[in-house]
Amino acid sequence: MAIDIEKFDSPFKGRSLLNWIDYSPEEILQILDYAFLVKKQFHEGEIHQRFLGKSIALIFEKRSTRTRSSFETAFGEEGGHPVFMSTDDIQLGGKESVKDTARVLGRMFSAIEFRGFKQEHVADLAKYSGIPVINGLTDLYHPTQVLADVMTLKEQFGEIKGLHLAFCGDGRNNVARSLMLICAKLGINFSIYSPKELFPSEDIINICKPFAAASGAKISISEKKSVVKGADCLYTDVWVSMGEEALKDERTQLLSPFQVNRDLMAATGKSKTIFLHCLPAVKEQEVTEDVFESAQSKVWDQAENRKHTIKAIMLALI
Repeated sequence: MAIDIEKFDSPFKGRSLLNWIDYSPEEILQILDYAFLVKKQFHEGEIHQRFLGKSIALIFEKRSTRTRSSFETAFGEEGGHPVFMSTDDIQLGGKESVKDTARVLGRMFSAIEFRGFKQEHVADLAKYSGIPVINGLTDLYHPTQVLADVMTLKEQFGEIKGLHLAFCGDGRNNVARSLMLICAKLGINFSIYSPKELFPSEDIINICKPFAAASGAKISISEKKSVVKGADCLYTDVWVSMGEEALKDERTQLLSPFQVNRDLMAATGKSKTIFLHCLPAVKEQEVTEDVFESAQSKVWDQAENRKHTIKAIMLALI
C-alpha cells in the first residue's frame, strides 16, 4: 500500500520500535521503502519540513557516533528540534525512576530515542510516556542498525529474500540477535560463526524460529568455518561490547580464530561476497585492514544508511 509520508498518514503513527518482533515483514519492507525515498531526496538536495513543530528527546547512556549523528541530523533537517540528554543531564533511573522520567518527557516531546543498557528501560519509556519510543541500542537489541544493514544488502543485491548473511564473532551480542530476528522475518538465511561459549541464547532462537518457518529463512549456528560457505555477506562486530571491557583478554583469545580475513572471505566460495561492520571497528582484531579497506567492504554505505533508515523510522512512527 502506497503511503504519503508528506501528509503523515502512516498506519505506524504512534507506535514504538523496541525491536522488530511486533512488526510484520510487510511493515518492515514499507519502512525500508521510506528509507530509499528519503535517501533519494537527500542526494537530490530536496528540503522538507516534515517534523516542523515537533521535538524528540535523545537519551544516551552509551556513547555514539552513527546513532547520535543520524537522529540529530535526520530530525533537525526536517525542521524538528532534537534534544540530547546524557546521564549527566537527566535523572533517569537514579534520583528519578524511568517511569517518572517517561511521564515527564511524554508531556513535552513528540518522541523519545533511548540508547543504553537495559531493554526494560526502553520498554518502560514506551509504556509510560504515551509517545513513540525508538530503541537506539540496548544490551539485547539494536533494531535501527539492522534496518540499515538490510538496506545495504538490497542496494548491493537487489532481491534480499534468499540471500545468506553470516555473522562472525560474538553470537550473543545485540547486533547478532537483531540480525537473526530481521533476517528470519524477511527470508534472509542467517548463520552465526562463533565459539560455542558465545552461541546466541535460546530465547532469541525460540523467538526467531516461527518467523523463519513462515519466511523460509534458514538459521545455522556453528563453530565450524563451513557455516559461512555460500554467504553473500560476512558481518562482524567488535569482540568486546560496551560494558564488558574487563573481558578484553578473554574475548580476544576466544574470538581470534573467528576473525574476518581474506581466508574467511574466500571460504564463502563467492567472489561477490560483501563485508559489513556496524562500527566502530578495531582493525586487525575482528577484521583485517585489507578486508576492511577492500572493494568488497560496504561499511561506509552501511554507515550512511543509518541516517536514512532512522529518518524513515521516525517518519513512520511520529
